[in-house]
Amino acid sequence: MIRQINPTDAEAVVAIYNHYIIHSIATFELEPIDAQTMQQRIASIGDKYPYLVYEENNQILGYAYASEWKGRKAYSRTVETSVYLHSEAKGKGIGTKLYTQLIEELKSMNMHALIGGISLPNEASVALHEKFGFEKIGQFKEVGRKFDKWIDVGYWELVIL
Repeated sequence: MIRQINPTDAEAVVAIYNHYIIHSIATFELEPIDAQTMQQRIASIGDKYPYLVYEENNQILGYAYASEWKGRKAYSRTVETSVYLHSEAKGKGIGTKLYTQLIEELKSMNMHALIGGISLPNEASVALHEKFGFEKIGQFKEVGRKFDKWIDVGYWELVIL
């Protein structure tokens, strides 16, 4: 089941996210965060943009959301999209289901362009975005440093309206 996130989901969502902080370059955060911090992030995004969770057997296995791309008014119909899956839920189509719902909700909000920023290499995220028609539009070299190495970030875009 896919539904809008609620504040009580923060513990499950932060557990998923902290796995990426500790074990991957998917996020450039370096230290795990707590549920209160996640609740604040959810509140700051969820009032304006879709913030979805995928729940199965009362367990959250993934989440996806849209957030502000840039603060200037002219960017108001462009958003950045993100998706994170529980480490044991990868390869089961959950990311596809979440992104399908997220994109539909963004279309209904008259959003125009979706941006996916992907720390590279990340074959799974690239494949997911390109499955939906996102096209690579650029790459910044060595803009983040994690695990004692420099990391590139690529940007993929999907124009939906």
